[in-house]
Amino acid sequence: MLEGSILQQLEAAHRHSTRPIRLGVYYKNTLVSLCHALEDHILTDNSQPLVIAAFQQGKWYLQEAERYADIAKCSREVVIMAGTDTGFAEHSTSQLPNVNLVALDAADPVSQEWHLIILAPSYTAMVLCQELSEADYGLGGLPDTDLERKFYGLWTFEPELVQETVELAIAHTQQYNPELAKKLVTHQKSIQSSLAPPKNLGTVVSRVVDYLQTGQDNLSIPVALRQQALDRNLVSNEIQAFLRMAQLMDMADVNNPMAAAEVVALSETMGQLLELPAWQIKRLRLAGLLHRIDPLQKADSILTPGTSTRYQDEDAPSCALSCPLVPGAQVLRTMPRLRAVAQIITHQAEWWDGTGEPAGLAGDEIPLESRIVALVADFQWRVNNIKSANQTREEIFTQALNECRQQQSTRFDPKLVDALALLVMGLQQGLDLPLMSPKISSGMWLIDSRWDSYNKSSEEISSYLK
Repeated sequence: MLEGSILQQLEAAHRHSTRPIRLGVYYKNTLVSLCHALEDHILTDNSQPLVIAAFQQGKWYLQEAERYADIAKCSREVVIMAGTDTGFAEHSTSQLPNVNLVALDAADPVSQEWHLIILAPSYTAMVLCQELSEADYGLGGLPDTDLERKFYGLWTFEPELVQETVELAIAHTQQYNPELAKKLVTHQKSIQSSLAPPKNLGTVVSRVVDYLQTGQDNLSIPVALRQQALDRNLVSNEIQAFLRMAQLMDMADVNNPMAAAEVVALSETMGQLLELPAWQIKRLRLAGLLHRIDPLQKADSILTPGTSTRYQDEDAPSCALSCPLVPGAQVLRTMPRLRAVAQIITHQAEWWDGTGEPAGLAGDEIPLESRIVALVADFQWRVNNIKSANQTREEIFTQALNECRQQQSTRFDPKLVDALALLVMGLQQGLDLPLMSPKISSGMWLIDSRWDSYNKSSEEISSYLK
């Protein structure tokens, strides 16, 4: 990582913190899709953001210059950092009053970076990457095609991280144009003073996933293995989009910010108590991470209560009934590999006695994973709400369990409540559940091409977790 680059400064600032920056590797086509999705959201959101972009070379900016003329109309200020290639400053977009060019020196490490940083009152987002050096590519050498160029870095919606990066970018601008830096600080302070919790994040995520899928469809690379690598990189980022949305929901809940991680830990342990197969526990883990995504919980079902159809999809949850997949009804369902997870999350609001939503399923008609997530999420919420200085850990767990038992056979599966009782007994005797925060830099460890196929070696599986 280049010393003095914006990415390096951000990574170094968090290196020894409780939340170190996790960097992923991205192909160029993935970054193009990510940036275009976030840029187009600027055009539709009407939030007048501060936009800071780095294009490495002026020629890359020229390819996007017309697009940035439209972005400038929807932004309060746009900053473009790039090398001083021919035509960089002459394009008409560069003459717009709120577009500012920062011509980077050839030796400037930021000239090797690709950034898009958006700070708006209603949301924040950024893509922050640096191209691999020739040495980083290893024995394979430099790529043969432009699409196969690789960058390492991160992308996120996290407000604090975006604000910190904006400050680093402004400080870098200070070296070239102190007056511009002063103006950007004013914009930054104005936006941050009115910064609200992210809204309509589902729209941004849907756009990101759609653009990633479109970018994948437009690929025309003849070598199958290269195509597969690009494909996996795109799918990984689609999953990351949902994980980021779920992560922000947890962060926004100051009273219960660890809900997803704790529900995952409880769900996995329940799955092990029930001796579920590894592929099903893996799917349960992802459902636990995403279980609070609001658009999914409000999704309509067209399954008529009392009617059933057997699952035809081998990836679908193991139960007797299925809710027909309605295109566009749920943001997760835009990804075939996540449709089973969408089913799990949608049906976590069903009740054992059939009075729940959205389909009025009853008993074993409700997907098993939905029943598990519903129970442990409720238990986790109760434990978090009961916390009191006057109660011991054992007393808190007992009270939460007893409150869940009051809904046994009405809302919750009675056998699962019994299994939860065993889990609570272990917790009271000192069992510690490892809390797993989603590794946002890589999503492929959560999902594979076949959920029920585990023929990978332990070395291959562990590589997903690094």
